[in-house]
Amino acid sequence: MAEDTASTTPRPPRRRRASRAAGPAGAPATGATVVAEAPKPIKVRVPRPAGPPPRRPPNLRPVATIALSAVFVVVLALAGICLWAYNVQRDTDAKVAREQRFVDTASQIVVNMFSYDQDSIDESVDRFVNSTSGPLRAMMTQDNNAENLKLLFRDTNASAETVINGAALEKIDEVAKNAAVLVSARVTVTDLDGNNQPSQPYRLRVIIHEDDNGNMTAYDLKYPEGGN
Repeated sequence: MAEDTASTTPRPPRRRRASRAAGPAGAPATGATVVAEAPKPIKVRVPRPAGPPPRRPPNLRPVATIALSAVFVVVLALAGICLWAYNVQRDTDAKVAREQRFVDTASQIVVNMFSYDQDSIDESVDRFVNSTSGPLRAMMTQDNNAENLKLLFRDTNASAETVINGAALEKIDEVAKNAAVLVSARVTVTDLDGNNQPSQPYRLRVIIHEDDNGNMTAYDLKYPEGGN
């Protein structure tokens, strides 16, 4: 019976342990909720891909020096081209002017040779002879040919006028400094009464010589059909 009594005697209830918020002992308990902080993210450094090292910033001083040098070279080249073009043009102009002087001299020689009037025959013939050189001058000064030409003009009792129809440079011998010029002229003779005779055409090859000083004279005189 005793075992049954002992087994049926109720046990006292267990005491539950009280819990309180963290804090100093003796502080009144509160109902505040403690929030735990989230952990900070950890920064992970991603490695850079393999490649050439970064370029250093350019040094502007050498670049400026090279640019100025290039501009200077271009300016010199342009100046050289301009100078060359100027010299070429100057030489061309000088050549054209020289060739024209040969033509003008030959034309004037023909005018002096055929033109005269009774009041100035001596001056006309002397002017023609003084403008000659070489074989032509030798021919005019020998055997008194200049004086005979003056007498011939006086015997005509007339005057003559020469008109140049055309003149052209044929060739230049730079070694001898002689130029052959073809001249076409027409001569009209007028008697003392003022009557004009039919004009006569002439075609001549005049050889003009240029001396070292640039003076030009009639070196020889031929008809085109009469020889080279």
